[in-house]
Amino acid sequence: MKQQPESWRFDAIGTAWTIDTADAVSDVQRAAVADLVAEVDRTWSRFREDGGVASLRAGESVDLGTEAATLLDLYDVLHDATDGAVNPLVGGGLEVLGYDAAYTLRQHGDPVAAPAWSSAMRDGSVLKVPTGAVLDVGAAGKGWLVDRVAALLLAGGHTPTVDAGGDIVHHGSAPIRVALEHPNDPTMAVGVATLAPGKAICGSAANRRAWGEGLHHVLDARTGAPTRGVVASWVVADTAAVADGAATALFFAAPDRLVDLGIAAVWIDATGLHSTPDFPGEVFA
Repeated sequence: MKQQPESWRFDAIGTAWTIDTADAVSDVQRAAVADLVAEVDRTWSRFREDGGVASLRAGESVDLGTEAATLLDLYDVLHDATDGAVNPLVGGGLEVLGYDAAYTLRQHGDPVAAPAWSSAMRDGSVLKVPTGAVLDVGAAGKGWLVDRVAALLLAGGHTPTVDAGGDIVHHGSAPIRVALEHPNDPTMAVGVATLAPGKAICGSAANRRAWGEGLHHVLDARTGAPTRGVVASWVVADTAAVADGAATALFFAAPDRLVDLGIAAVWIDATGLHSTPDFPGEVFA
């Protein structure tokens, strides 16, 4: 007999997760999700001294594991579309500005450009970067993990909607509506997206991780300085990884530079609120 719909909530990788399913998720499946999240955190987090990023910084070649090539290939596309502004070697620049493992949130020096992404050597899932370079996949990594959690549950017979701090992939039976939170007022929305089954939506806003005067987490890797201009973006795509990465890329490139990713978008800049013609929903311009 079918069980009642379930909404499963937990905290992981520094954000709140909600997973909605038509049936209860078993303890075995929950454990599998927890193991996956822990493995990804250990491998990819730049805030850990015992994982893959620390080994990369030390100059080692590291096998980043299952589905790593999918994420790194996406970064190749984002890098090219933004003329190098999106670069997963931006971690050192974030540390200089205070977004470091100790969360000092105090700038330690002048902005530092990231090493060239072309300086990394990759063979499938095995990566080697220049010694001292700091990998940071914050631009697309959370969406990529959302996709992997959803895929694990799909393989277990569920049709989940997975939401990790606003990075959402929806596999339910009917469309859902997702509010686009105003970047300056979380009680207001600038629009609503209608998310069809099999689609994902992710947003990015400069003020989500901001500290000090003009300091925030969206850096132009070419200069190491926080970007100016676009203040928030939302992207609907076929995967959360693409939606997440493209939402960051929109801070540096117009949507037509990302057309090959098959996205629809909304963004806010100094001139106002904009959307692509095919955005599935409405904006309150």
